[in-house]
Amino acid sequence: MKKIMMLLPFVLLGCKPNASLVSKPIATTVNKPTEIGYKVKEKEVAATLKYLSSDELQGRETGTKGMEKAADYLEQFFKTNNVKPYFSSYRDTLSNFKGTAYNIVGYVEGTDPVLKKEFLLISGHYDHIGLSKEGVNGDFINNGANDDASGTTAVAEMAKYFSVSKSNKRSVLFVFFVGEEKGLLGSKHLAKKLKQQNFDLYAQFNIEMIGVPMKRDYLAYLTGFEKSNMAEKINEYTGKKSVGFLPKAAEYKLFYRSDNYSFYDVFKVPCHSVSTFDFENFDYYHHVSDEFKAMDIEHMTQFIQEMLPAVTTMTNSPTQEIHMN
Repeated sequence: MKKIMMLLPFVLLGCKPNASLVSKPIATTVNKPTEIGYKVKEKEVAATLKYLSSDELQGRETGTKGMEKAADYLEQFFKTNNVKPYFSSYRDTLSNFKGTAYNIVGYVEGTDPVLKKEFLLISGHYDHIGLSKEGVNGDFINNGANDDASGTTAVAEMAKYFSVSKSNKRSVLFVFFVGEEKGLLGSKHLAKKLKQQNFDLYAQFNIEMIGVPMKRDYLAYLTGFEKSNMAEKINEYTGKKSVGFLPKAAEYKLFYRSDNYSFYDVFKVPCHSVSTFDFENFDYYHHVSDEFKAMDIEHMTQFIQEMLPAVTTMTNSPTQEIHMN
């Protein structure tokens, strides 16, 4: 996640009890959520996350060899799972970065001749902040397991699911953004590029820091909660209280601090980030201890599984049920 102001250390040290983070009421869910037979496998979630957060990638800073290795891995993941490149190749080279860096972009075409012209964008950023000048106990690598190898892994699993199930009437664009930590560079570049091509964006579901669970009565929270009805519709589609409102997300304006904002700013449609980092459950934001061993693979697998009915129904609703408030 792009740097959350200089106040974050104080927030982590001085958070109030849970009473200050009580969620707003969520609309009652329907009785018959979308049923999904596909099962996400913990071993496969762990394998992707472990590589992306490994020391070999040296913190995946944009423009470095570590970033290049991560891009190679994600490109091969798309190829292996029959996710097609959206452009002439999977690599979307940034026009707003002095070095060489690229988003990795794939898609699964929709099955409906009309609805396939609309796109659901599912995304996460694969870059992180690289090496620290001052290490901790001899460790200088900011592995970025939670931020955002966890979200990248979830996007990869969803791409695999749609490539197997072919259950999407709308098309789905899967994007692994680069340059998020440099100021949302990858998403700013791609949003502008797609707008110029008259890209028909229905909504964006950006996944950011889902490596550890929250102790709340909902699984995750949505940034910019009040801006659209996406949270309400997700809970309807899953049949659970899957997403809620986190006051700290509003207080620290997280809606504007991740790659969803670049697309909202350009397309003015529902674009949100979903996260389970709540300022109380993880002490290693932008820290060398943000490592694979600190991640809860069971939770991540549950999160991906629970979101599958939501993203599937987003692609299949006959009308644009998700809209701005």
